[in-house]
Amino acid sequence: MTTFLFWNLHRRVPANTIATLAKQHGVDVLILAESAISPATLLLELNATLTQYDFAPSIGCEKIQIFTRFSANFLTLVEETSRLTVRRLSLLGVREVLLAAVHLPDKRSWNEESQKFVFPELSRQIREIEERERNDCTLLVGDFNVNPFESGMIAAQGLHAVSSRRIALENQRTMQDVSYPFFYNPMWNFLGDHCSVPPGTYFYRGAESVCYFWNTFDQVLFRPSLLEMFRTEDIQILTGDTQIPLLGPKKGTPRLSDHLPILFKLSL
Repeated sequence: MTTFLFWNLHRRVPANTIATLAKQHGVDVLILAESAISPATLLLELNATLTQYDFAPSIGCEKIQIFTRFSANFLTLVEETSRLTVRRLSLLGVREVLLAAVHLPDKRSWNEESQKFVFPELSRQIREIEERERNDCTLLVGDFNVNPFESGMIAAQGLHAVSSRRIALENQRTMQDVSYPFFYNPMWNFLGDHCSVPPGTYFYRGAESVCYFWNTFDQVLFRPSLLEMFRTEDIQILTGDTQIPLLGPKKGTPRLSDHLPILFKLSL
């Protein structure tokens, strides 16, 4: 199993906390957004014991940092923009995976109408890369700054990320003679109080009439070709423990960053 962790740090989480969490959970690929820590500083913390992490450098993505317990040579750069990085994860003896990580514009800077236009462009970029690489084993993770049910995530022209594994396994649907591939979005399973974790990764108590309070902005999406490697129970929102409490004791909302990290595994 290969273990991934994504966390938007909000420029507030110290390096030793990140390193401790990564080691606790045996994280193989660590993906960070809004980090104020230099890669060299974090590597010192990550490698303070026998664990050896490597940094997978970027050339154009300012929003994401990636560290790995594999050699960075196994995580080669495919394409980048300022908010998107796509890597070719090539482990010996297993199928090659396209790892894409994003940090999209937030709702305070972009209104809902502006946000909608981001997703068709992101979808187009991903499809073009898949066609060029001749590989649709894409894992897309990050802070999307929208919930799973918002139009950018679910629209066919957007990411087309559905809540049903069965529907995702149909691979695509056709609308007006155009085929749109599916993503599967397991983060739908965390909405509401059914799970024992908070119903989201980001909390906001606004003064507007419509307020969700808990939002699931941090998500991981899988193309259908990866679903045989993924079990729904192998993803979780981390809330910490007595050593690293990630929720405040009174309100039960995020306390270090304003986001909670997500941890997931693939059978690679």
